[in-house]
Amino acid sequence: QVQLVESGGGLVQAGGSLRLSCAASGRLSVAIGWFRQAPGKEREFVASINWSGAETYYANTAKGRFTTSRDNAKNTVYLQMTSLKPEDTAVYYCGAQYGYGIGTTNAGDYNSWGQGTQVTVSS
Repeated sequence: QVQLVESGGGLVQAGGSLRLSCAASGRLSVAIGWFRQAPGKEREFVASINWSGAETYYANTAKGRFTTSRDNAKNTVYLQMTSLKPEDTAVYYCGAQYGYGIGTTNAGDYNSWGQGTQVTVSS
């Protein structure tokens, strides 16, 4: 079992940056996926990273603006977000997917989730 705790959300102006953290405990041979959910919308894939950090994958909306990385010595995965837009406003979640793959884009494939952190981008 993997326990996840997100942090780093907040209020930022359009064009600004934030770095989210996802601290993991328990089983570490997992891919981590970042998803977000805006009010009234489904949970949406943002990015994923495999267990070693060597492979990453991004949604089109995140490419060129967001970067995910991990520091396994600290059991922490990061999502660096730049050039933020109001449409990036959502609750951001990290999820753990068991195995050595890169992590899928389907939220239903993930085995555990953090509690989420709110990101609000003002125009």
